[in-house]
Amino acid sequence: MWILFARAPAPDRPYWAGRRLLAALDALVWPALVVALIAEVPGAPGVVKPVVVALTVLAMQCRLRVALWRNHRYRFTTWWAVRVLGVLLFVGAFVKIALAV
Repeated sequence: MWILFARAPAPDRPYWAGRRLLAALDALVWPALVVALIAEVPGAPGVVKPVVVALTVLAMQCRLRVALWRNHRYRFTTWWAVRVLGVLLFVGAFVKIALAV
């Protein structure tokens, strides 16, 4: 049996000068990095690379639309990546210290 819970929508993000430009850059850079990484994958040419690139370009277009016209709803991917890398660095430092003792 599945129990579904409805969550309240996330509150609007505060607007500040330059947010629209930084959101547009964030919306373009991360998918471009994914396309660059996919282009570097060795292997026989097949249907997977073009499909992934096409889906990434479509996601880039959707993210750019939200970043420009619904900026109060755009969430920065860079902050998420910084938090994930920060947690990984913290855990790595903790393990290194724990193994040194």
